[in-house]
Formats: sequence, structure tokens, C-alpha cells
Amino acid sequence: MRGTVDSMTPAIVSVPDQIGRRLVSLACRAPSVHNTQPWAWRLRPDGVDLYADHQRRLSVADPVGRELTISCGAALHHVQVAARAMGWSAAVRRLPDAMAPALLAQVRLSPAVPPRDAAGDLAALRDRYTDRRRFTSWPVPDERLQGLAAAARGHGVGAVALTDVTARFRVELLISRALQLQARHLALADEQQTWLERHRGYGIPVASVPDRASADESRRSRFGLGTLEDDGRDVEGRDGLVVLCAEEDSREAWLRAGEGLSALWLRAVRTGLSVVPLSQALEVDETRAALRYDVFGGLAVPMLLVRVGWQAIGRSQLPRTPRRPVSDVFRP
Repeated sequence: MRGTVDSMTPAIVSVPDQIGRRLVSLACRAPSVHNTQPWAWRLRPDGVDLYADHQRRLSVADPVGRELTISCGAALHHVQVAARAMGWSAAVRRLPDAMAPALLAQVRLSPAVPPRDAAGDLAALRDRYTDRRRFTSWPVPDERLQGLAAAARGHGVGAVALTDVTARFRVELLISRALQLQARHLALADEQQTWLERHRGYGIPVASVPDRASADESRRSRFGLGTLEDDGRDVEGRDGLVVLCAEEDSREAWLRAGEGLSALWLRAVRTGLSVVPLSQALEVDETRAALRYDVFGGLAVPMLLVRVGWQAIGRSQLPRTPRRPVSDVFRP
């Protein structure tokens, strides 16, 4: 299988180790399912290589590694944004070696002029985080949602802003159905619990998880043991919704979905919007198939849902999810 390349391979140039480490440090701020941070990196004289760390795969929720690869794709886009802001042009080759499936991408760097908005890009990388609390009742204008979808599509993934009332209603039902099915899956519940309140630089702090251990299944969160006060549903009618999708369910499509997610999210950060990924309906075979055929008519494979909205003015920020020490993510 031949890897895909976005631009001409630049002449080999020596990249200082401290630059490579700084880029990886910023890339590791990317979002990942359950904050598993399922990536590994290798410094090269002319750039960095990105690997999947399958020891961090969610074996119950993500048996084929789709969400793991999407997470790594978000880190791949983060490293490209960081490189550009720091004055480096990044040539990316995805899935370059069929005999080394863990190697997801090679990123080769060459000196370039930083863009005028470099400071804003770096700030967005630093400021991006996940706040699962309910949004305000202010609607997100359709043109804003379309702009976020367009940002994702610029990275080789399909993206659809769900503004049709019927489609939204179907999606909300599917998310609710997925939560109901997952709540009855003991192995899945155990797996989710293992990633709550980890103390080694990964996992999800209980203080950032809404406490929705309600008897009303429609109000339950996938993490029902949090301490954050919040009594909403995972999706409310006023939320903006965007679906990332692809023509096929392939590893490259997963990787590009992660890049599109990162692009969408960073644009949202720069425009004052909040983003929360919703993977539940994609983790259950029944609801994933219904989303594909009932909502998209079988024309696209859904990869991820995200809800978009406005956080309340003056609301205190949550503690940031922990990050592994950068030294832990490098391969020899």
C-alpha cells in the first residue's frame, strides 16, 4: 500500500531535537477518546514519525481501533499546526508502510515563514479543552456550523452540519439508544471506569465529568460517576451538531477524520465556541448502522459526532485533563 502525500517532499534538512520535542509536546494536547492519548512518536533528523500505541486501545468500546486512529489523527493535525506556527512546513505521508501498521504517518519538516496568525494558532492549541457541561440556550447560527464543517472538510474528511430538524431528531434518538445499550454492558462500564480519575497523566478527572447517574436514562451520561453539577442531556435540541463521515470505513479515513476533528475544534476555539465529541452512537453496531443508513441513506460512513455550542459567560474553567510526560511518548 502506498502512503498518501499532501505536498512535494522537501529537501532533507536537520531539525533540532528541541524543535521536534516542542512540536510533539503541542501535538500531545490533542483530544483523544477517554483521554487515552494512544500515540507514540519517534524523532527523525528531518521530522517526526507518528505511531499508534495499541496498548491504549479501548478493547471493548473500540475493538477495531477506529477511535484510537481518530485520536491519533487529531494529534497529527495538531503537530502540523504547531510546525507551521513555529516556522516549519510539514510534508505528511500517511500509512507509509503496509508492513508496519502501527506507523500512521511520517512528518517531514523544512524551514518556512510563519503565518501572520501564528500566535493565534499556538494559543488555540494551548486553550483547547473539553467541557462536557451543558451549553447556554443561545443557538449556534447555521453559517457558523457550516464554517466548522468546512474547516474539517479541508483535511480530506466529509463533514455535515445537521441543520435539518428531522435528521437531528433521528440522531438524538440514536444517541439516546446507544447510551441505553451501553449502560447495560457490564464490560463496557468496567472499561470506562478504569479511565476515570487516573493519576499518571492520562484518563478523565472525575471533577470534569457531569454527575448524571439518574434513573432517567435519557439524562444519563456515559460517565455517571462524575462530581460536576450538570443536569442536562448529552444532546439538547438547541445544540449544534456536526457529523464527520467518509466514503469508506478505512484506516486512512479514520486518520483523516481525526485531522478534520482537530481543524474543526481549533476553529471553534478561535471563534469562542465549545466542542464536545460524541462517539457513543458509533460504538454500538446497531446505532452506527442506523446512522449510516437512516440518516445518510447509505451514502457515507459516519466517523464521529460533535456537539457545538456556547459556554456560559463567566463560567469557571474546568481543570485541564492531565497529559503524559512528553518523555513517555517517544519511541527509541
